[in-house]
Amino acid sequence: MARSLVVKLTALGDTWPPPTAELERVAQALTVATTALASGIPTSVWLTGEATRLATPGYAARLTLPHAAPFEDLVDLLLGAEVVTVCTQCAARRGLTEADLLPGARIAGAAGFVEQALAEGAQALVY
Repeated sequence: MARSLVVKLTALGDTWPPPTAELERVAQALTVATTALASGIPTSVWLTGEATRLATPGYAARLTLPHAAPFEDLVDLLLGAEVVTVCTQCAARRGLTEADLLPGARIAGAAGFVEQALAEGAQALVY
């Protein structure tokens, strides 16, 4: 049975700049996802709430956290692997369409997340 990793990222809140605790959650989620991907583990990243903005141009580049890999680099790795999904309802609440997202990101609903999270051999992590 092949193992897979499904990461759901809910962090960021609606304040700017995001609090350090939120940035640490984002850094942890992106680092775990890119590490799994680099290790050859099938990986999927779901962005919900304000985290959906990570899939929009320029957003990740504005985030910084000392002693963490650049957010933009981590997001670019995930987008390049085409494993990033933005929550349908979350995108709609923010007026985002697929045309607003960076290449490699898509919009999908909860049914897709549930299918991936409950697949045989899947491990789901929520940040």
